[in-house]
Amino acid sequence: MAHKTNQYCVAENWGKGFITNDDSINFSPSSFPGNVWRVNAHNQNANGWVSRVNGTHKTLSEAQGIVDAEITSAQSAWDSDNVEGESAEDKNRRLGSRPEDITLTE
Repeated sequence: MAHKTNQYCVAENWGKGFITNDDSINFSPSSFPGNVWRVNAHNQNANGWVSRVNGTHKTLSEAQGIVDAEITSAQSAWDSDNVEGESAEDKNRRLGSRPEDITLTE
């Protein structure tokens, strides 16, 4: 069995202080749609951060499901936001590129 290097949680970012400079130095938090966060597994600092931000641990498949639902919703909104006569290039300039699928890793 492969050694798990990441863990996932759901936590709402409240702004300043949610991730401190020390947090960034001690582990590598990454954010994803749906308030999903990936942090290092087997890391005391990362585990303390999840607790401090009232994060709820999620399995990889649970986290992936949350991210997929958010991406699908964003893609649907992007697809349905049409302006008559607008070129694809203009739409990309106005809205940014269409949200891409994200695959989380263990």
